[in-house]
Amino acid sequence: MKSIALRELKSFFGSPIGYLVIALFLILNGLFLWVFEGDYNILSSGFADMSPFFTLSPWILLFLIPAVTMRSFSDEKKQGTLELLLTKPLSIWEIVNGKFLGAFLLILIAIIPTFIYVFAISNLGAPEGNIDMGSTLGSYFGLLFLIASYSAIGIFTSSLSDNQIVAFLIAVFVSFFFYFGFDGIASLIPSFSNFISAIGMQEHFKSMSRGVLDTRDIIYFASITTAFLSFTVYKLKSVQL
Repeated sequence: MKSIALRELKSFFGSPIGYLVIALFLILNGLFLWVFEGDYNILSSGFADMSPFFTLSPWILLFLIPAVTMRSFSDEKKQGTLELLLTKPLSIWEIVNGKFLGAFLLILIAIIPTFIYVFAISNLGAPEGNIDMGSTLGSYFGLLFLIASYSAIGIFTSSLSDNQIVAFLIAVFVSFFFYFGFDGIASLIPSFSNFISAIGMQEHFKSMSRGVLDTRDIIYFASITTAFLSFTVYKLKSVQL
């Protein structure tokens, strides 16, 4: 698994993909949070908190993570190296987890520089240091779980087609549906709104953003991630057969 993850990271940084993903994530967040006027501008909000960043990031990652994962297995299929990969002395679970870990670590590297936002906002607070660290740390944990779920979805969709664009579009649609779709459905069925919203990622991400790490939210994201990785393993087993 470690060798697959390292190979994925090397391939990301051996081409412009890794650098482009990190740059796009930081530039887009930087522009919306500090430059462009609007609801996400921290300087215009009047509050020393990171909530605009944690509101915006899931939407940016909704497109960036599928762009990272779309080549994971679709490229192997297109080049005819998938069968060769499956013959290596590794279990299918180790191969899938290696691909998943490589994508997850790349996005994690993109997230790390955003800690400077916490430092900047803390210094801008009145009085200095007036920032809700509990909510901020909870939101970062929620973002990590969200990245894991998006990555698992992207890995799965990349196993469905040898066309990277198709894999990208399916991943964006499925991730969007799980993050926002259930809230949209809940608004149409008010009598079951709480139950339906609880199926979606957004509800659990918002819960973690309050600074409370509820085991129900952790189990939810862990279940989504494990489920899609399991779907990927099942799909690859059918190819192996």
